[in-house]
Amino acid sequence: MKINKTNAARLLDKNKIAYELIPYEVDESDLSAIHVAEQLNEPIEQVFKTLVLKGDKTGYFVCIIPGAEELDLKLAAKASGNKNCNLILMKDLLAVTGYIRGACSPIGMKKHFPTYIHDTCMLYGFIYVSAGQRGLQIKISPIDLINSSQAVLAKLL
Repeated sequence: MKINKTNAARLLDKNKIAYELIPYEVDESDLSAIHVAEQLNEPIEQVFKTLVLKGDKTGYFVCIIPGAEELDLKLAAKASGNKNCNLILMKDLLAVTGYIRGACSPIGMKKHFPTYIHDTCMLYGFIYVSAGQRGLQIKISPIDLINSSQAVLAKLL
């Protein structure tokens, strides 16, 4: 099966960063990271989701957290230098990032936003994040993801 390269994969190639594109079966009624982990047959702790937020001081920023977890907005605000923040509205996701729900990659957004990744990512040799299209994940080392997305380790849960 031929896998088409996504913008995120092309950026990783350009920067000579090792990764694998891993396809999975999409269920339009369940776009959760838990479903993705089940499809990949991987622990949910290693499948990370990308959330886009807007802070009261810094504007848009990105948080990458383990797929089964809920983001702590107070910790996200603190990590990003905001007093408070909220997830952006789903209808704004495509315009802000260039990605749709269930396919938001922390790599290759329309514009680079400050990015924070939950520190548990360092417990694993590799983690998964969206490759920028539904049905495709990037398997990558946490250090390579941090470097390619200019992410900062933070407590977000």
